[in-house]
Amino acid sequence: MNGPEIEIQQRVNPVQNEFDVVIVGGGGSGLAAAARSLEFGARVLVLEKQPQLGGTTGMAIGSFTGNGTSMQRAAGIEDNPDNHETDAGLFAAPEIEAQNDSELRRFFLGQTAETLEWLRDLGLHFHGPNPEPPNRVPRMHNIVPNAKAYIAAFQAQILKRQGTIVCDAPVVELVREAGRVTGVVAEIQGKRRTIQARRGVVLAAGDYANAPEIIGRFKGNRFRSIEGVNPKACGDGHLLAERTGAQLLNMEITYGPELRFVPPPGDPFEQLLPTSGFLAQLMGRLVPYLPQFLINWRIKRLLLTWQHPENALFDDGAILVNAAGQRFCNERVSPEREIAISEQENKAAYILLDERIAACYSEWPHFISTAPKIAYAYVEDYLKLRPDVSAAAGSLEELAKHRQLNLTHLQDTVAQFNAYASGQQSDPFGRTGDTEPLAGNRWVLLGPAKAYFTTTEGGVAINQGLQALDEHGDPIPGLYAIGCNGMGGQVLWGHGLHIAWALTSGRLVGEILGKSNNQ
Repeated sequence: MNGPEIEIQQRVNPVQNEFDVVIVGGGGSGLAAAARSLEFGARVLVLEKQPQLGGTTGMAIGSFTGNGTSMQRAAGIEDNPDNHETDAGLFAAPEIEAQNDSELRRFFLGQTAETLEWLRDLGLHFHGPNPEPPNRVPRMHNIVPNAKAYIAAFQAQILKRQGTIVCDAPVVELVREAGRVTGVVAEIQGKRRTIQARRGVVLAAGDYANAPEIIGRFKGNRFRSIEGVNPKACGDGHLLAERTGAQLLNMEITYGPELRFVPPPGDPFEQLLPTSGFLAQLMGRLVPYLPQFLINWRIKRLLLTWQHPENALFDDGAILVNAAGQRFCNERVSPEREIAISEQENKAAYILLDERIAACYSEWPHFISTAPKIAYAYVEDYLKLRPDVSAAAGSLEELAKHRQLNLTHLQDTVAQFNAYASGQQSDPFGRTGDTEPLAGNRWVLLGPAKAYFTTTEGGVAINQGLQALDEHGDPIPGLYAIGCNGMGGQVLWGHGLHIAWALTSGRLVGEILGKSNNQ
């Protein structure tokens, strides 16, 4: 019997079916809400559908973008929420930004400094702030070593304060009595259990990036074949809220689809730290003090796992081929490129670089992928750290053998592209502007890569008290939504805003429910 199962037996028994706060989801926002509620003495239960904690937060680099922070002041940077709100509106395309709830986003940005100080008080360490244009000043605070440190710190706090975490416990229904959400029905150890929430139920179950039915319904059926970067982001919280009468906003807005390399072998969601007991508390405190060389290695590994290859590769002459060694799209046109990739065998493609392009992307300022101002990955980094998605050879024949590509097709593909690049014919996929044929004595193949949705902007309508709102804009008593469940109509493009919202909304709802005895 493993640790989480022991926790279930000890803390969720036939006579303990009521808590002050029940949180649906064990990612960043849910754990932040639990940790903060417990600080005020609330009895808290976290129900996580997966076998381990973390969610999409646990996959991230961990940037926290905020304003008016003590770290900014220490660096001589003056900043405020109004300027941040203006700059935050410059990341998304105008037609997407037009759908943003500016009042709610301004409210959120006004809370980020206090959230960052709370996180630092928990023992988390950050470096920065780092710049990210079009932000007028540096606002990006980067967690050391990565976002799993958030999960470890929250987990340690929850266990320290006698909170209850139950994994492998999907919530299948919200209980509503006399118009108020009073609890949940969860499947625990194969049995359905009704658990009461005296103060409130908090939806913190993540986004719907890997929910084709929801994507097709709101964004369009042509996107249904595209996967989410987190395969476990299935929109459970959104559907629970909708069935309870909550209003959903901006469900058609997604970050992506974009091209990313497949994750490395093994479970990329494996929890970094133990899930319970003394080791969880100890490791949660030790993570920020790891040696710098180990931190750098871990960040680079994460960078090569989750960050997308730069579109500049294709501007500089790289091409995409499928498992048969053939081109199938105009590599410079999105989202048609990503849709075409999702229609290939195994929904995958490979990026082909010749000697000239590989040399170019071996040093600054030309990088394959980046976590801005943290780390940059070049060709040699991929060959060394991600041999599962990279190969180099002195000829196309040798390269084709590495990935079992059809050599004849690959040679024909390069010949056809070169005929276009040398001006002998037009490109059959409508690509223009290339003048350098693919050639040389060194070839690099990167992939498989797939088209992914990174995250989604749609969520439950909320007020500044994090209460879920119905179709008339009225609060649904007893129901709260945070993180990607409770986006409330905000558009949070740019590095570090989603994590900042997840942790800020979690902190705020934790304070509201932790302090209240009559919600």
